[in-house]
Amino acid sequence: MIDVATKNSTSFRDFYNDNSNVSPTQRAKIEFEVELIGKLIEARVQKGFTQAQLAQAAGIKQSAVARMESLKSTPQIDTLLKVLTPMGYKLAIVPNEERA
Repeated sequence: MIDVATKNSTSFRDFYNDNSNVSPTQRAKIEFEVELIGKLIEARVQKGFTQAQLAQAAGIKQSAVARMESLKSTPQIDTLLKVLTPMGYKLAIVPNEERA
């Protein structure tokens, strides 16, 4: 565990944005996962699924959906496909808007 108080950071945002604490690569990974899971939750709610209903439709345990949604685990691609398919979604690679 890192002691934030010894890193001369006044807030979590300062700590998080300091490259000596969290590298740009780590930051990009974290932000990608947060955005991905946020979109999954959004899709689940929009389609009217509970976690249990989605888990049953996807053939996984409800606890796996809960861990994924709480960012306690990072889903594998096959798990993402299992979860997305019953909601009518698919994975896609699209251009990064910042670089387009």
